[in-house]
Amino acid sequence: MIHKKVKVGVIQATPSLFDIEKSVDLVIEWIKKGAEQGCELLLFPESFIPCYPRGLSYDAMVGRRTDKSRDQWLHYWENSIEENSEFTQKISNAIAEANLFVGLGVTERENVGGSLHCALWYFDNKGNLVGKHRKLKPTGLERYIWAESDGSTLTTLQTNIGKIGGLICWENYMPLARMAMYQQGVEIYLAPTADSRESWQSTMQHIALEGRCFVLAANQYVKKSDYPVEYQADLIDEPEVMCAGGSVIISPMGEVLAGPLWYQEGLLVAELDFSILAKSKLDFDVIGHYARPDVFDFKVNKQPEMRAV
Repeated sequence: MIHKKVKVGVIQATPSLFDIEKSVDLVIEWIKKGAEQGCELLLFPESFIPCYPRGLSYDAMVGRRTDKSRDQWLHYWENSIEENSEFTQKISNAIAEANLFVGLGVTERENVGGSLHCALWYFDNKGNLVGKHRKLKPTGLERYIWAESDGSTLTTLQTNIGKIGGLICWENYMPLARMAMYQQGVEIYLAPTADSRESWQSTMQHIALEGRCFVLAANQYVKKSDYPVEYQADLIDEPEVMCAGGSVIISPMGEVLAGPLWYQEGLLVAELDFSILAKSKLDFDVIGHYARPDVFDFKVNKQPEMRAV
């Protein structure tokens, strides 16, 4: 058996906050940069389109909404992305031209009803949107703007570069959600996030060791001055660097292959050696000789079978 090697990239960048057109243009620019580096897979941060609205409260109060909160919601809603839209098609065309796989963090707008979801979209190297995962449990005030999902989007894909799946931000603290990924044999685990604490690095390393998989974690780099002028008054008590990044790529043995990247935009690139993935199973296999099915019975409601693309 010849163990393949796959070149991957993790993008740490600043979106054009609350501007879908310019954010899509930035996505396309980074796809071109990834292709120039020879990447076969690229991961973008959580909600890169149109942004992660860090620091905004949306005037959230128990039992009451305000005109200001609805106006801010409308601005975010208008710049979120729908699956069947001209913006999605532009991204698909760029991916097909670059001939690489992409995991793209977006705020997705339902075309029926209009709810928003924090989602991870999976594109194949022909530009087809072949799968999506929607965040199961938005954290804290995120629940005010994003709807919850269910097991039907705990998606894993069998591709010619490996078995790909992942979770978004603090879903990665949910042991059973992680196990839902592991039980499908995920090999390249995608973790777009908005968490820029140094402690997040320990979580990513733990998942790599626990799942015996490659972990790609992507975060944005955002400063207060990147926000539109109409939001500056709401951010007056926030630090100038709103999100410092911390994107990283980690091997199944817990070794940092690239990053972490702090306080700047950039493209992290690493070669994933699948012989290391195989070697890592010698002493620990979470769904194999460490699974103990005689003791544990694990089931995920509505989780789809791994799909070949």
